[in-house]
Amino acid sequence: MSLVIALDAMGGDNAPAIVVEGAAAALRGQPELRFLLFGDETVVRPLLARMPELAAKVELTHTPHAVAADARPSVAVRQGRNSSMRLAIDAVKAGAAAAAVSAGNTGALMGMATLVLRTLPGIDRPAIAAILPTQRKPVVVLDLGANVECSEDNLVQFAVMGEVYSRVILAVPKPRVALLNIGTEELKGGDVVRRAAARLKESSLSIDFGGFVEGHDVTNGAADVVVTDGFTGNVALKIAEGTAAMFTGALRDAFASTWRGRLGYLIARPALQTLRDQFDPRRYNGAMFLGLNGVVVKSHGGTDALGFSSAVRVAADLVRQRTTERIIEEMGRLAAAQPLGVKAAVS
Repeated sequence: MSLVIALDAMGGDNAPAIVVEGAAAALRGQPELRFLLFGDETVVRPLLARMPELAAKVELTHTPHAVAADARPSVAVRQGRNSSMRLAIDAVKAGAAAAAVSAGNTGALMGMATLVLRTLPGIDRPAIAAILPTQRKPVVVLDLGANVECSEDNLVQFAVMGEVYSRVILAVPKPRVALLNIGTEELKGGDVVRRAAARLKESSLSIDFGGFVEGHDVTNGAADVVVTDGFTGNVALKIAEGTAAMFTGALRDAFASTWRGRLGYLIARPALQTLRDQFDPRRYNGAMFLGLNGVVVKSHGGTDALGFSSAVRVAADLVRQRTTERIIEEMGRLAAAQPLGVKAAVS
């Protein structure tokens, strides 16, 4: 049975080339995929002509309009109704596609997706969730930038959605959920995060709540799901990305600086390649907007074809595992597990 994914062909630093090439790469491992591409036909069609196997499984809808990377989200939402991004989301709303993937403007994508698809019953705000590598195992982190400020209700809802995401995508039978804080003690942190912790601890949910974790606990795999507000999560993500780039650059310079270093590199190359593969950010590309009435996945704007294919794979996995339906089920349980202060789920 085919699975249709809508792609914003014009979103991303290197679009549409990485979108088309990424779709072709995803198709090689998942031949049941079909794609709806939305973008400028004059540049997309020649790319498809070089890939006949992909072209046979693509329906291209022409639009000359695209959301700029630096566009203000509010302006993009109002003026981008005919953009490639908006049309991809509309395809999910109409049922023509099971999911949408874009590497475009994050704020615009979140705004459009929320406007078109709306939030799930029991969810106040959607959250950006992604899988990050750690020393021991991958970890789900949310929110990564959708909500700069959050209430305790938001954090509790994020915990429920993140727990489902971990079970569905990472196949963790009983994910351990924690709140990111400046310390592990119960009295640490602001009122919001402490109230959220109290509600999760007192609830009758089946969540394995592990209390607070600090920043270094995220990278050592102390929890399967780490919950925080979008401001903190985005800052933590960017610092992690910058640290990884700095370490990689310093290591490369060290090996290249002397002939002994170059010789050492030749000896250590197999181990270094294993390490590189393990922490390759392209393998973990693809962040879901959890909490919407439909699957929308955000690819990193600067990724390559391999990274974009990973985002497509994430979207397909989310659809196959009925992630949205399972979140609705969990939110129904959450609404019954008062006194969490979360609005009741309604159809």
